[in-house]
Amino acid sequence: LLPSLPTIGCCLIIFLWFLMWQGCVDKQRVMGVLRQMEKFLKGQEIRFTEGLRIMKSKLTSLQNSVSKFPQADQSSCMYAVLNVFSPAHGRKFGSKYLVGHEVHFMCFPGYELVGPGTRMCQENGSWSGISAVCKDGSLCASNPCLNGGTCVEGVSKYKCTCLHNWSGNHCQHQTQTDVNECEVYKADGSGLLCAHTCVNIPGSYRCACPSGYKVLADGRSCEDVDECLAQQHNCSHRTTCVNTGGGFQCVNPECPRSHANISYVKTSPLQCERNPCPMDSRSCPLAPKTISYHYLSLPSNLRTPATLFRMATAAAPGRPSPDSLRFGIAGGGDARGLFVMQRLDRQTGELILVLPLVGPQELSVDVDMTEYSDRIFQAKHLARVHVLVSPHEF
Repeated sequence: LLPSLPTIGCCLIIFLWFLMWQGCVDKQRVMGVLRQMEKFLKGQEIRFTEGLRIMKSKLTSLQNSVSKFPQADQSSCMYAVLNVFSPAHGRKFGSKYLVGHEVHFMCFPGYELVGPGTRMCQENGSWSGISAVCKDGSLCASNPCLNGGTCVEGVSKYKCTCLHNWSGNHCQHQTQTDVNECEVYKADGSGLLCAHTCVNIPGSYRCACPSGYKVLADGRSCEDVDECLAQQHNCSHRTTCVNTGGGFQCVNPECPRSHANISYVKTSPLQCERNPCPMDSRSCPLAPKTISYHYLSLPSNLRTPATLFRMATAAAPGRPSPDSLRFGIAGGGDARGLFVMQRLDRQTGELILVLPLVGPQELSVDVDMTEYSDRIFQAKHLARVHVLVSPHEF
């Protein structure tokens, strides 16, 4: 430690007196040094006094600042607000932190809340309960299936598909005989392993589809084979191949027979056009100018409403487009209860199935489109739609 200034001054005075006593320094010179030391010490005293004054002033200011700090409010949980933060993958509701007030927590979809969903501000300024967290809500996230089993997620439950020689809800039991996965899965009420037929094989299973269908890459779904597109049909050149669910049909629609000066000629395999009308005929112009044939293959129990068919007009070159179109279902019968015809836009109407159809069955519905120009009838077009419903829902 360094010596203080008073100590140094005392030592210097004693040293000077010693020199003067030994005769090394005269009295006048010693007096000069003493006067200089007196001035130096007086200056140090002034600086020391000023430093004490400044220090006292700062201490007083600090005491005043501390006295102004607000004391902890025992009627709120403001100082414990960090203990009720929003959990990761979730949200917090509530922004009041007074005694008796509550905050609530919820998790985003796919996550489950672990801990209290509600915490309340208590009189001691703390929150009730513990912090809530949001954990992955996937039932398979914890890998519940043992011994190489595969976890299959369901609605609020899961199912373990076990490897060969393992069984049990979590594949925890070793077995020596083959497990019929098809029957086990059916008995658990967990749904279907296969879209159509489950076939048990040693140590596993496979899915099979009905004739005319193929198994997709997922190993369980079925898809119709389009025999017409794949050229796997025996239709002659005078007929048209129409694909159906699980098979095909060879069709050759005929034009309506001539009657009352109204006759038709076939212009394509699936369309007929009316011959020119006699000048004196009143009924002929009102008959459909064109009749087209359409074949639709549908699965059983198709979700409704479903748009099946659209009908539109296109003006011939040099002929103005009609300024008004009307769409409707021709004839009666059950078709009116199963289908509706509505306008899609100015030039297009669409046929909509409003009730599910259970297969196998076939039914037809006639849809007409009438053209008007300046509210005057111009022509009518008829579309005959044949619906072929498969016995399967795929």
